[in-house]
Amino acid sequence: MSMRASGKIYLVGAGPGDPGLITVKGREVLGEADVVIYDSLAPPELLDHVKPGAEVIHAGKRGGQPHVRQAQINRLLIDKFRKGMTVVRLKGGDPFVFGRGGEEALLLAEAGIPFEVVPGVTSAVAVPAYAGIPLTHREWASSVTFVTGVTGQESGDGETTLDWDALAKGGHTVVFLMGLLRLSNIAEQLLAHGRPPSSTVAVIQSGTTPQQQTVVAPLSEIVARVEAAGLRPPAIILIGEVINLRESLNWHETKPLFGKKVLVTRARDQAKDFVDCLTRYGAEPVSFPTIEIVPPESWEPVDRAIDRLAEFDWLLLTSVNGVEFFMKRLKDRGRDLRDLKGIRIGAIGPKTANAIEAHGLAPDLVPQTFQAEAVLEGLSAEPLE
Repeated sequence: MSMRASGKIYLVGAGPGDPGLITVKGREVLGEADVVIYDSLAPPELLDHVKPGAEVIHAGKRGGQPHVRQAQINRLLIDKFRKGMTVVRLKGGDPFVFGRGGEEALLLAEAGIPFEVVPGVTSAVAVPAYAGIPLTHREWASSVTFVTGVTGQESGDGETTLDWDALAKGGHTVVFLMGLLRLSNIAEQLLAHGRPPSSTVAVIQSGTTPQQQTVVAPLSEIVARVEAAGLRPPAIILIGEVINLRESLNWHETKPLFGKKVLVTRARDQAKDFVDCLTRYGAEPVSFPTIEIVPPESWEPVDRAIDRLAEFDWLLLTSVNGVEFFMKRLKDRGRDLRDLKGIRIGAIGPKTANAIEAHGLAPDLVPQTFQAEAVLEGLSAEPLE
């Protein structure tokens, strides 16, 4: 089998958790990919943008849990590229902000493999914003420092490798990413280097999602308060006076349905509008389809009616599914919209009407009440011919 030579690799930032925060370009290249290699922190909803037939591989990297080794991921990227595939490496947040994206890009560059970086919205900025905390403010903080909580805490001889004196100074905002499991050490170091015990600290778990949870406390109390709240990774740690603005700016956690789980029983492919609405109001939709739309065991009654279309005055369509099944069956019988000439069309509601219009037809009757009885009432009001 011949190999394609048109492969390419994209390092794509998936954003901080809210699937709506991926960039337009990130979504576009997901749709072009032959292979998607994604991390645990990438929102699973983004995989809906992957084209049918593409290979999807979970690279499962998450702090404190078993995961695919970086060397394995590197081999996957190169092997898939050499097979002529377009590969998307989907990484949580931004690939070049504490995400080892720089290491992966350097590996590709050294191997002479073409790649592009599609930046993402980093959790360091987005998560505080969703908690109602601006990182800077003219009266509170004029600079921001981003620090990784995973490496660089201590050198091999036990000496710290971070400039704790600088981090402990006031007047600026400090954001620790991936540091929740080392929160106690971080608090101890800041206190030891002169940060006042009364300094305000915020710890935000699962930021930008419906599961977001925020704990705000003085530096001297933050460890106990976080343990009492049961916070777990992923989470960021934020230190600075800008946290005091949260009381006025907390917009995400005050949505009317925030913290609520809503079971959605409609068929998955028909629930998108409802799911989007729930998400906008802060709820966490849980998909649990209890209805499956399938063709009838026999098309004979429908086929008889289609073959006698010229004898009917009205065609009544009572659902979007009914519209799609009828139009498909009309085509399967070797007929088309011309066979509906002279027949008036009734729709049970606006969505059914929209589905009819999508096929190039204008409904003659759409009752104000979306019920079958209302269709009958509307028919009775129609003049007899």
